[in-house]
Amino acid sequence: MLSSGSSIEKGESLLDTAYTLRAVGADAIVIRHPNGGAPNLMAGYVDIPVINAGDGMHEHPTQALLDAYTILRHKKRFPGLNVTVVGDIYHSRVARSAVHLLSKLGAHTTLCGPPELLPEVAGTLANGVKISRSCEEAVRGADVVMILRVQRERLAGLKISLPDYIARYQMTMARLRLAKPDALLMHPGPIIRGLELTWEVADSPQSVIVEEVQNGVPVRMAVLARALGKGT
Repeated sequence: MLSSGSSIEKGESLLDTAYTLRAVGADAIVIRHPNGGAPNLMAGYVDIPVINAGDGMHEHPTQALLDAYTILRHKKRFPGLNVTVVGDIYHSRVARSAVHLLSKLGAHTTLCGPPELLPEVAGTLANGVKISRSCEEAVRGADVVMILRVQRERLAGLKISLPDYIARYQMTMARLRLAKPDALLMHPGPIIRGLELTWEVADSPQSVIVEEVQNGVPVRMAVLARALGKGT
């Protein structure tokens, strides 16, 4: 895993780091990088598996896998499910990966947020993706409601203020009740209570946030096992 204080930060190129790790006997490389596409670049130059642990604002594949696994455990299927994603779509690699995977599995996805955090072009991420500016409209009838993290600093300089965002897009129990009675409430974490969602929502019976985090362990173990040739 490339992290703070790594050779990258000291000036070594991404590819030289990959060659060094391969030379010392690494069987796989897990990389989180601030630049989108870095894992794909590295994978083209080494003969061992490269696992993307998040690249910039591009994607976060294992988060999408654990989210899909969590949904499947409860809903038993994907075709026809209505999944609503609310929050900062623009900066979210979680959202991009979720949209790509869930759409391939047959789920219908609605993205919800203000224009500053959800450009219209997001509707082209996959076939059938809908854009909504109304939280109430987006949540109504949903099987899964996925809330994204909103960082205060990213609202600086935008037309939408923090109080405005909270008033229009914070997940409250009143809004969650517009979804189906058995709808799942998800969040990749870490959550910010009182901003993206209320305390009541975070601790509601519909919340599977803690389970979602727990599922990251077996899912990522499975990814490593498959990458290392120990899985089927």
